[in-house]
Amino acid sequence: AMAISCAPHLLIADEPTTALDVTVQAQILALLKRIQTETQMGVIFISHDLGVISELCDRVAVMYAGKIVELAPVEEIFTHPKHPYTQLLLKAIPRLDVQQETLETIKGSVPSLVHLPQQGCRFVNRCPHAMAMCQTQDVSGIQVADAHHVFCHLYQNETQLKGVGQHD
Repeated sequence: AMAISCAPHLLIADEPTTALDVTVQAQILALLKRIQTETQMGVIFISHDLGVISELCDRVAVMYAGKIVELAPVEEIFTHPKHPYTQLLLKAIPRLDVQQETLETIKGSVPSLVHLPQQGCRFVNRCPHAMAMCQTQDVSGIQVADAHHVFCHLYQNETQLKGVGQHD
């Protein structure tokens, strides 16, 4: 309530539904949607819950170890993921329309944020498609579809975006 009392143009909601039961979570999400619609306030919704993201968001920035690896409309992320991390992340989610004995996992361990390399892809040690250049070279945003950008050397032959550039 305090966050919106001054009628801001933008609300940053960082994990607003974490540790809430499903009923309260649904109420909070409905309230956020209603407030956003009524006030035309922009909302940056930060969450690890892809189910909530699929229902609430228009666009998604998928991050790995503090860097954006893919940016696209929410439906595009779920139907045509491009970055290897996004693809593996979606394969690790149980689906009702597919019978699975076990869920996929992402090999390796999450890196320590203290010891991350300053250049190259942060997903390189866990990526099934890693190349030598992934360890040493940053990649600029590459447009792979309308409003769909990926930060991955696998797509170097696609159109490089001028304005997207490096990201922090």
